[in-house]
Amino acid sequence: MNSVAIVPPDGGEVIELGPARVRILEDGGTTAHRLGIGEITLAPHSAGPPQHRHAEHDEGFYVVSGTARFTVGHDEHEAPPGTLVMVPPGVPHTFANPGDEPLVMVNTFTPDLYVQYFRDLRDATTRDGELTGPATVRVMARYATTPATEYD
Repeated sequence: MNSVAIVPPDGGEVIELGPARVRILEDGGTTAHRLGIGEITLAPHSAGPPQHRHAEHDEGFYVVSGTARFTVGHDEHEAPPGTLVMVPPGVPHTFANPGDEPLVMVNTFTPDLYVQYFRDLRDATTRDGELTGPATVRVMARYATTPATEYD
């Protein structure tokens, strides 16, 4: 029998990644792995991951508070609260928090492929002592994700 998942405000699995905190709200267990959902909090004046492309999943970002800066290829987009950014497979993207307050976003993954990425990234951080660009890229590769250095 299917059951409803209810995650309270202080619930979910929390993964600390340097200036980023990811709270897993749906790991795919309730959705037969069709959808994963996380809440990302990024500290002020912090960069996100290296610009990258996903080959096997869509990714969505809904800005709850703070203002994100999304980079898509060569283009930058300011995303204040209430902004939704949907990224289909193959599109280069990254985000940052250039502001003075924490950035909070709800992040979706269809399918839920990238939920395990955050766990693996945490484990790489623990093992290496810090989160580095090369370590991030190695973990991304496990999830059909590659750095984006050339743009159409």
